[in-house]
Amino acid sequence: MKFTDGYWLMRPGVTARYAAAVADAVVTDDRITLYAPVKEMAQRGDTLNSPLLTVECWSPAEGVIGVRTTHHAGAVPRRPEFALTSGPRETRATVSRDGSTIALTSGELSLKVDTTAPWALDFSAGGQLLTSVGKRGTGFATDAEDRHFMVAQLPLGVGEGVYGLGERFTPFVKNGQTVDIWQADGGTSSEQAYKNVPFHLTDRGYGVFVNHPGRVSYEVGSESVGRVQFSVEDQSLEYFIIHGPTPKEILARYTALTGRPALPPDWSFGLWLSTSFTTSYDEATVTRFVKGMADAEIPLSVFHFDCFWMREYQWSDFVWDPDVFPDPEGMLARLKRQGLRVCVWINPYIAQKSPLFAEGMAGGYLLRKPDGAVWQWDQWQAGMALVDFTNPAAREWYAGKLRVLLDQGVDCFKTDFGERVPVDVTWHDGSDPERMHNYYTQLYNETVFDLLREERGEGEAVVFARSATAGGQRLPVHWGGDCESSFGAMAESLRGGLSLGLSGFGFWSHDIGGFEGTPAPAVFKRWVQFGLLSSHSRLHGSKSYRVPWDYGDEAVEVTRAFTRLKHRLMPYLYGAAVRARDFGTPMMRAMLLEFPGDPACRPLDRQYMLGGDLLVAPVFTEDGSVEYYVPEGTWTHLLTGARVSGPGWRRETHGFDTLPLLARPGSVIPFGAVSDGPGYDWADGVTLRVHAPAEDSETVTAIPTRDGSGTMAVFTTRRTGEEIVVETDSELPWKVLLVGATAEGDGVQDPLGALYTCAAGTHRLTARWS
Repeated sequence: MKFTDGYWLMRPGVTARYAAAVADAVVTDDRITLYAPVKEMAQRGDTLNSPLLTVECWSPAEGVIGVRTTHHAGAVPRRPEFALTSGPRETRATVSRDGSTIALTSGELSLKVDTTAPWALDFSAGGQLLTSVGKRGTGFATDAEDRHFMVAQLPLGVGEGVYGLGERFTPFVKNGQTVDIWQADGGTSSEQAYKNVPFHLTDRGYGVFVNHPGRVSYEVGSESVGRVQFSVEDQSLEYFIIHGPTPKEILARYTALTGRPALPPDWSFGLWLSTSFTTSYDEATVTRFVKGMADAEIPLSVFHFDCFWMREYQWSDFVWDPDVFPDPEGMLARLKRQGLRVCVWINPYIAQKSPLFAEGMAGGYLLRKPDGAVWQWDQWQAGMALVDFTNPAAREWYAGKLRVLLDQGVDCFKTDFGERVPVDVTWHDGSDPERMHNYYTQLYNETVFDLLREERGEGEAVVFARSATAGGQRLPVHWGGDCESSFGAMAESLRGGLSLGLSGFGFWSHDIGGFEGTPAPAVFKRWVQFGLLSSHSRLHGSKSYRVPWDYGDEAVEVTRAFTRLKHRLMPYLYGAAVRARDFGTPMMRAMLLEFPGDPACRPLDRQYMLGGDLLVAPVFTEDGSVEYYVPEGTWTHLLTGARVSGPGWRRETHGFDTLPLLARPGSVIPFGAVSDGPGYDWADGVTLRVHAPAEDSETVTAIPTRDGSGTMAVFTTRRTGEEIVVETDSELPWKVLLVGATAEGDGVQDPLGALYTCAAGTHRLTARWS
């Protein structure tokens, strides 16, 4: 929200007050409380008739410092609150004094305050100033409507970039933007967002999390071009400065605070096929789709039934439409016999025509207006109401309806919607409506995810969620929402996914081919490549099907090739998934996450790293032309073996069988031996693809177990001079492909390089890099 009118004036009706100095400081072993007047105190009379801000500083975890500024402290506590996890007390913070300067230190991060100087909070690490809160950096404002806002400002250094704030489809670098953290169903082509997260990081070694679940308004170099401003309509504002110094370390600390994602089951990484939304379908249609994929030799892992599996006007009643699916249990059993998992669409809304409406109203499970009536409107579903997930009984009631579907054979749910939540309501637990607007999705998805974990077991729970807020990353997977079927929409989807990854979310997907409209064959084929080189992959549309043969024979070939490629990459991809669970590092990574020291990588939003070692540059053009950046070193095209030297920009033209997919210099990519599904023994027959290792280098490659609890095998690859040595603890057969090398001795010349085969029980291979 903007408060000023240029540099000198305030907007009409706005009055602002900012901390000017420290009047008093109360210090304990691990906490500082500052009392800050909003004007200079020249005499004792200046203490009268003027606000005094209370600023508390502490550390919830190593490398993280919290700041809470309060104007009037007498407000009634407001729910909900983000669930945060604090680190061990002994690792949090210490406080020291040096004359008039007080320092609070947590890990390498320090906050210093000079109590005799003009107001300033200086945050530093490693002897370098990271950021500071100075003039106009701490305060409050009131507007013409007598609304009260707490305001904070941090400076933007020259060239400093801001990233994150949820899944945003606007420009990737957020500088110059006004961003409201407010859930909305706005599609991917607007400034609105389904997944709003009040967390941003910069390329200067720190991140900032605003601990407020309601509306947070950001001015990122937009109101004051050299500042990041954030404000909330409240009497108190709490935020955390999170030190890195690298972006990965910032995300690790942020997700340790707000939660790290559960590990999705291995089958969820395969290809999902949907009925699409408003298309005509019944069991015969489903059978035709599944058979068509099998006939085309395109492995399918999950079949998804979208909205109209239920009767029209009755979403949600969680009952199969008997006119279309007269034998749901039998149909699901038939799909299961073909090795498929089943997903069905749900939402948290109950239409008036649904039998559950009267049941929910009688039980007190539906959200109510202040006068006690059930809140309703006719958007989306006629007379629909919302389930009040603040009521534990409503959560159990809703979960009970889904439990019936699980008993029928459903495996997971697409948890759609959760954004259009009214504020003129009364919640069961007394939650504040403004705060619940964003937070509602967390309770909704938790209800479903917890049920799946309870019924299917730890490690088997997965949702396909559209809306989220801070902490939502604990409940994977999320997809990008409603996009057009165009190259432009494909690019905006990627921007949103990269921003979400920089907001702590490890797993992300999107509608292959686009949702609205029907993609041109070129768009479909390029989106297939992008989609199958994403964490999760789903073919889904609105008014048209997304079966590959509808887009030509070549589309079938492309879908087959890239689905099978993804399956062979599962030992590598699941390793990246485990890292997302353990450290909060997303599977799909903005380039700056892997190359923070390369300034050219900081604004890149049309390419990404899939895991730590694969660079992906989707093609966004009809003619196959693509422009992308290659960081330093010798990179190798994964599909062709061609080498590319960086740093520098590349311009290439690719047919539909390829795209820029480059292996990092020195990387060892494990390829599984199976291509017809994601779940298999990834260590059995694995091929280690070795790419341009540096002399005197060592790379350790761990093949994870299918539940992510450990490793199936560990390989260590060393190069000394021209000699390559690979050692392992595996008792299974394995192979090594030295990409770009010439085979010698027992090696076989493969189109991509020198291939060496090791029988079961072989623990060491020695070869030459030539």
